[in-house]
Amino acid sequence: MGREHGDEGATTAAIGMVNVTHTTRTTPRRYLAPAASSTGREPTDAEPTRMRSLGAELTEESSTDAGSAASLSGTDLPELDPAEAELTGAGLTGVVSAEARPNRRDPAEPASTKTKSPEREPTTEAPAVGDPPWRKPAGGKPTSEEQPAGKLVREEQPAGKLVREEQPAGKLVRDDRAEEERIRGRPAGVGLTGGGWAGREEHEARAALMRAADVGDPIMGRLISEYSAPEAVEAIRARSLPPDFVAKETQQEHPPNLTTRLNAWYARLAAANPRADLEAGERSGARLIIPGSPEWPTQLDQLGPSRPLGLWLHGTADLRFSCLKSVAVVGARAATAYGVHLAAEFGVGLGESGWTVVSGGAFGVDGAAHRGALATDWPTVVVLACGVDVCYPSGHNTLFAAVRDQGVVLSECPPGVHPTRARFLIRNRLIAALSRGTIVVEAALRSGALNTAGHALALNRHLGAVPGPVTSSMSAGCHKLLRDRKAVCVTSPEEMIDLVGVMGDDLASHSRAPAVPRDKLNEPTRRVLDAVPSRGGAGPASIAVAAGVSLDAALSALGGLAAAGYIERTTNGWRLRKQTTTYLKAPDSAALEPPPNREPPEDPVFMEDNPPLPDEEP
Repeated sequence: MGREHGDEGATTAAIGMVNVTHTTRTTPRRYLAPAASSTGREPTDAEPTRMRSLGAELTEESSTDAGSAASLSGTDLPELDPAEAELTGAGLTGVVSAEARPNRRDPAEPASTKTKSPEREPTTEAPAVGDPPWRKPAGGKPTSEEQPAGKLVREEQPAGKLVREEQPAGKLVRDDRAEEERIRGRPAGVGLTGGGWAGREEHEARAALMRAADVGDPIMGRLISEYSAPEAVEAIRARSLPPDFVAKETQQEHPPNLTTRLNAWYARLAAANPRADLEAGERSGARLIIPGSPEWPTQLDQLGPSRPLGLWLHGTADLRFSCLKSVAVVGARAATAYGVHLAAEFGVGLGESGWTVVSGGAFGVDGAAHRGALATDWPTVVVLACGVDVCYPSGHNTLFAAVRDQGVVLSECPPGVHPTRARFLIRNRLIAALSRGTIVVEAALRSGALNTAGHALALNRHLGAVPGPVTSSMSAGCHKLLRDRKAVCVTSPEEMIDLVGVMGDDLASHSRAPAVPRDKLNEPTRRVLDAVPSRGGAGPASIAVAAGVSLDAALSALGGLAAAGYIERTTNGWRLRKQTTTYLKAPDSAALEPPPNREPPEDPVFMEDNPPLPDEEP
């Protein structure tokens, strides 16, 4: 028994010495083991002679005794050069041995001692933390860790790092992403806007969480902000939230019931099928964007924990580009004719100026604003409280089809979800966050438009309100915003652009009162004209005294006023001339022509001597 142990120790020592000699060569080489050769050829003369001699000697290990072991240990082997000795002392052999894969045989390992590994059984372990729950383990299929014999070689790098390569016919670089796609049996880029396996995994995880959590859930938002979406999915599947996250939530001013919330998430997640959602969206023409996507509007990040997990889009316009210059136009559903007219006017005015109209697509003010924007061939954005494949209200089916062709329809709800009252109110925060400012056209004291106005104020967005008749209850909400000084009075699209636009570039023109010819009279002439009676008559002296001017100034002004037609001379003196107004019927084409410019000359000298005619007054 002792001799047998001694023989084994001698053999092990000899094998270890051989391994050191082989694995510490200064020139990296690539060898194929005889059993792994795809062509079945024997080693050629170009290969090291010591490999052939070593293989021949090691095959007789099972029948050797102490003498054969001694002869093996005394075999003439090449001596190590200084460079090999230095690498051996640095521990390169240990690095290579640690990096070696279990299913690959070292060329220096005896062929007779190799045991056949049992066949791999299909794994039943749960996916890792990063794997979503809907992804089943691919049991029994080759992975990146297991490959058939003869397909893998080992390449030594300067730092001792091994690189696995696949070379059925020549040197090939392994594509892990294509291998993962083949294993999972899923086409690339289904219903997504980002590339890469990591992007698809994030899309699927967020699509699943959009089914599990309510829209705008701040607890889910905080969970994903601290951990990734796949980790959140795994935590919900395990029905165990991270301890540090639970500790932070319990320190809130109003701690939530995490147990109830987690149970609701778990039940919804079990019924979720995000891959089916992505495929259904792709078939309908919709796409899912998530934070970090090229089309994601970065202004939504200001929502904080209530930021949507993702957005489903259906349309031709780019959402991020469309929202760079955008205004939210909101108002009552039961709008009056006054409100519908103003909403359409705002839609046309904003679209013609290159501003996108963002609204909710409802009846009344929303629909009128969208139609006005579509008339200008400029994109418009509809934010729904249901899935993008659900038409609500159903009467706007034609309107939404036109918006998809020219703009974009979006929602944070998964496909097939129908609207609820709570989703309408939560949806309003997206309308306020996507735009630079919000204009309230018509709103009652209890209106969803005031809810959108509150979100705009919370996000430090500009807020405008259109005044209406004080007797109209549909304008009471707008009047309250103006009275509380929460909104700016806006009466035209130009004023709204001036409010939300760039300082100096989007200024609105100042409105002025209309000018009449009498306003351009000089001061002495106006005083004389005011002193002339309308009935009877008065002499120049009495007019001069009443006007407070000299007699010469009065006579000069009376002559000019008479020539201009303001006054006339009678037997009793000077009096105002009676004005006769005639209304001529204009032709039908006159409504399409601009009014003529009948402004009097601006020459002050002429105005001193020739006052404007009274007939020129409008």
